[in-house]
Amino acid sequence: MTGEGEGSLGAMQAAQKRPVNLSVSAEILGAAREARVNLSALLERALIGELASLRRRRWHEENARAVWAYNEYLASHGTCFEGRWDE
Repeated sequence: MTGEGEGSLGAMQAAQKRPVNLSVSAEILGAAREARVNLSALLERALIGELASLRRRRWHEENARAVWAYNEYLASHGTCFEGRWDE
């Protein structure tokens, strides 16, 4: 489901890292530090998941008409296997 020019999510994770500035609730940040949460790794995993979700959603939107047409065809004509294994 990756489009042209887009790298795989795994390759993105292995790419060179850059520092960023974020604003996080002081209470949440304190709890995360106390729990020794690796914020960089957590953010990368969350972003990879979000990007995958957005790509899936975009694919479904872009292909909705084709999926609908194919389902209509199957409803009208059946599959090539219909009736072959019925007992």
